Amino acid sequence: MQTKLKQSGFTLVEIAIVLVIIGLLLGGILKGQEMITQARIKNVINDFNGITAAYFSYQDRYRAIPGDDAGAPARWSLGAAGTSATAGSGTVDGNWNAASASPEPETRLFWWNLRAAGFIPGPTAPADQASAQPTNAFGSLIGVANGAGAATLSLSGLIICSSGIPDKVAIAVDTQMDDQNAGTGSLRAIIGGSGTALAALATPPLNYAETGSNQYLMCRGV
Repeated sequence: MQTKLKQSGFTLVEIAIVLVIIGLLLGGILKGQEMITQARIKNVINDFNGITAAYFSYQDRYRAIPGDDAGAPARWSLGAAGTSATAGSGTVDGNWNAASASPEPETRLFWWNLRAAGFIPGPTAPADQASAQPTNAFGSLIGVANGAGAATLSLSGLIICSSGIPDKVAIAVDTQMDDQNAGTGSLRAIIGGSGTALAALATPPLNYAETGSNQYLMCRGV
């Protein structure tokens, strides 16, 4: 006599429970990713606002512009690397992403002066570390430059630049801080990272494109 084999398998209830668990896991992952993105958006905004506040606080205390401060070398004994031939000119000279040199470019002395004064965290020695540009939440450079002229995104005065910002984050930052347009307002942007030179805006101005791969160099006038 043949014995019927009993077939085993999942019940509908068990399958439903598994699907619910998978849904909860996927929802948690997506929610976690969104929370990380929101945190990075806030970090970029805080970088712009924090550096701006430090800049004005330095001016209030020393009646000079950080990086262009003729009194800084003697005030903190910065040595030969902490001097600038154009100190006191009223502008911060040099490329926003300038490399270390002796003497350091004013765009690097800017960070050294702010660190020495205690307005931003970071080392105050040796010179190449004390004057190094900080990095943003994406590990890309933050720098400053003199924004006068069409070659620097059509912004005047001192500008703060943060690079390598993913398109989704860049759009959100511009939306919250300015006008959501890469080519107008106080916040301008071009595609680029730490090694990108400041360039004139395209005509018509470049707008943001969310492709999932674009990264932007964003600059804001102080």
